[in-house]
Amino acid sequence: MTTFLKDELLDAQVQRTLGTAGAGGADLGECLAAVAAVDGTDLDSWHAAWTAVADRLRRLAEAEEAAGNRESARGAYLRAGSYYRTAGVLLFTAPVDPRLAECDARQREMFTAAFRLMDLPPERVRIPFEGGTLPGWFFPAAADGQPRATLILTGGYDGPCEELYLLTGAAALRRGYHVLAFDGPGQGAALLQQGLTMRPDWETVVAAAVDHTVARPEVDPERVALVGLSLGAHLAPRAASAEHRLAALVADCGAFSLYEGFLARMPASLATGLRENRAWARLAVRVVTARVLRKPTAGWALRRGMQVHGVRSPLAYLDVLRDYTLAGRAERITCPTWVCNAENDDIGASAPELVARLTCPHEFVRFTAADGAGDHCEAGARSRYHAESFRWLDALLRPREDSERMKPAS
Repeated sequence: MTTFLKDELLDAQVQRTLGTAGAGGADLGECLAAVAAVDGTDLDSWHAAWTAVADRLRRLAEAEEAAGNRESARGAYLRAGSYYRTAGVLLFTAPVDPRLAECDARQREMFTAAFRLMDLPPERVRIPFEGGTLPGWFFPAAADGQPRATLILTGGYDGPCEELYLLTGAAALRRGYHVLAFDGPGQGAALLQQGLTMRPDWETVVAAAVDHTVARPEVDPERVALVGLSLGAHLAPRAASAEHRLAALVADCGAFSLYEGFLARMPASLATGLRENRAWARLAVRVVTARVLRKPTAGWALRRGMQVHGVRSPLAYLDVLRDYTLAGRAERITCPTWVCNAENDDIGASAPELVARLTCPHEFVRFTAADGAGDHCEAGARSRYHAESFRWLDALLRPREDSERMKPAS
């Protein structure tokens, strides 16, 4: 069932953007104005519609800042950044669409302007990684410099680390956590500005993020948790299977096996043929995906996957997905783990398989459509997700105690 647009992908992307309203990333009327300008499944019209709204917000933000209206300017910059991200999200393809790179740069410019106007501005960070760096932001919950519980946020296929502030970071800051949000290989600026493509060994990526985090004096190294969203909810458990400095793990609607998740959408006989590496099955996939690839929305996931993984064909993309499995790894996770999925979400449908293999203390929550949280990553009810996940995290990491210790004696 769709709400704003007839196409399921486009409708889901509208809901994704609207879902950030609680953190200041969207206003209903502005989103409806963009929706009204979208022509069916024409992706050029999608880009133009959301860019137009973002451009108007950018001009408003600049005028408000010039007038000294700090709060209004910050809010307009946040929404402009959110809408630029939305404008570009459906343009994933290889070679890189220059409009996607421009949208990525624009959204970062707008978020940077918004962050600069926060009461506690975050620090732009460069995390040392294999001779280069990974981009990110460190958001302090307080300016007292005292060691606090900290969340490391890792995202999915098509979301930059700035969006993670809207989806999880703002809620974490309100609860007293420091937050590190970063782009790993294949994500955000690491992909679009640095050319780093996705890799399965996320434990290597997260180790660099943990190194950076625990070295900060305002971080309590014994209370660092990893929160993975969407694809990040597959990558984060993979990382936690080898990175044992983590105090807790949260996996928000990820797949147990990306390869099996892909095959689950195929006819059973074709899926079996691919598992057995039959030539006829690979030929069938090559023929079918060549047609699908040209379709505006039906081919988006393939085009996105090819760009993110740096491969040249859908079949090559399918082949690299074989390495993205938690089989033999879930059992190695030692920190307490919280896993969720959503009732109507095919992507996270295999989350119970992860839960079944965990040997560490864990909790599983299934979100429902009746609560408005039945879609991928609870896009329509992030506050419901926050209530459940932070209830669990707070009990483990006790962020409120940090604030209580800093209160003057009465």
